[in-house]
Amino acid sequence: MTRKKLPIGIQTFAKIREDNYYYVDKTAFALKMIEEGTAYFLSRPRRFGKSLFLDTLAELFAGNEPLFRGLYCHDKWDWNGKYPVIRISFAEGIMASRMELDARILDILTENEQRLGVAEGAGEIPGRFIRLIQAAERKFGQRAVVLVDEYDKPILDNLTKSDLALEMRDGLRNLYSVIKGQDAHIKFAMLTGVSKFSKVNIFSGLNNLSDITLDAEYSNICGYTDADVDSVFAPELAGLDRDEIRHWYNGYNWRGDAVYNPFDLLLLFQKREFRSFWFETGTPTFLVDMLTERQVYLPALLKTESSSALISAFEVGDISTEALMFQSGYLTIAREKNLGGNIMFTLGYPNREVRGALTGNILGRWVTNPQKAVQSSFALYEALEINDFARIQEIFFSLYASIPHDWFRKNNIDQFEGYYASVFYASFAALGLEIIPEDVSNQGKLDMAIKFNGQVYLFEFKVVEDAAEGKALSQIKEKKYADKYRALNQPIHLIGVEFSKKGRNVVGFEVEAGK
Repeated sequence: MTRKKLPIGIQTFAKIREDNYYYVDKTAFALKMIEEGTAYFLSRPRRFGKSLFLDTLAELFAGNEPLFRGLYCHDKWDWNGKYPVIRISFAEGIMASRMELDARILDILTENEQRLGVAEGAGEIPGRFIRLIQAAERKFGQRAVVLVDEYDKPILDNLTKSDLALEMRDGLRNLYSVIKGQDAHIKFAMLTGVSKFSKVNIFSGLNNLSDITLDAEYSNICGYTDADVDSVFAPELAGLDRDEIRHWYNGYNWRGDAVYNPFDLLLLFQKREFRSFWFETGTPTFLVDMLTERQVYLPALLKTESSSALISAFEVGDISTEALMFQSGYLTIAREKNLGGNIMFTLGYPNREVRGALTGNILGRWVTNPQKAVQSSFALYEALEINDFARIQEIFFSLYASIPHDWFRKNNIDQFEGYYASVFYASFAALGLEIIPEDVSNQGKLDMAIKFNGQVYLFEFKVVEDAAEGKALSQIKEKKYADKYRALNQPIHLIGVEFSKKGRNVVGFEVEAGK
């Protein structure tokens, strides 16, 4: 197969099709949506291809037939019909006031009026939007298509300033409420964004939107599947470990086929090395701040259980940890089960990139010295490779000693064991190791298991008042936590770690090394 250009950062369908870029055909989804409904909402994390999909819809409705030759929809679409497409996007720039938001909306309406040749003049936002929709329908003889990209960005950009975020919400509601009222004049509408805010608060009665965020049939409407990688991108795979590609970047799930973030894969194919490309583009500071402020027990994130309602709920001033991490892409659906008609999800990290990069970022914040955290991670990996347990103890003693006592006081941490275990867990998770937190057996619950380098490491944590008591290692042995791993026929190392509540550091580190 012939290699093509990599569409890194390109969200323009025409450019991709005309300039010989790789393209994963998503037009079957477009036809399905158009045939089965009229108004849709989709939430996906940043850089997942939402903008490109909307641009594909725009070109389809505009009737630009040459762009679709060879694609699924080409012989299934009536190219004689050309619809007026109204494009609204808040992807560019940051608005810091309601006045700036209103000015931006008016600029967007003006641009659409000029492009469609239906300049309707001045007026307040709702009235002007209404006139734009109706005038476009009159001129083209077809009902209008309304496509909204990054509908929630003005709110998310100001999420840490609740009053301003609420002002942004009200300003957007002033715009979006028109879509419901103009239903008779709209052929198709779609809104996309990162988060799903309540329809009551932001869409003001726009209850005709079909939310396809968690519909299994639309799970891979954005992103690349394994089949896409093996077919469309086959020329790029030479020299890259296919299993490592999956381990690093696959795993995002919305109740269907797992998908890759396109941004990660395209940069991997360009750079030819495994790195946290998506994470490096900017993890929200407020996310790490929130996890710190809420004293989230990191190992528990891997086994978070929630309902579709809870992970979809997102309100200014009332955002659950699960909803924020799921909608922003740092947790995904690992398993689901039906409990009498109620769908319950177990969430987890999607892949190595997110697990390692996020926990490393959090660790750097928690120990107040990011460089210290990085140095500790490198040293920890090297010590683990040769089973230098004395060195591992030394690394953690130094790491905990770097945390000012004032940190504990300000954060009011009563459950020291949870905090100590979180730092321990983050230190290993940042290395991308296979970790099983809170591993349950018929004897009880082990705090942490690690599989690395053909060996198994079992950790139990205990908080003691001052001096080591030897309880952690004893519990591993008494509960026979190692039994479930013996079938692996690998060395199993038992490690009991005790933390001093008084001294706030490691005081006990007992090891029973396997053979």
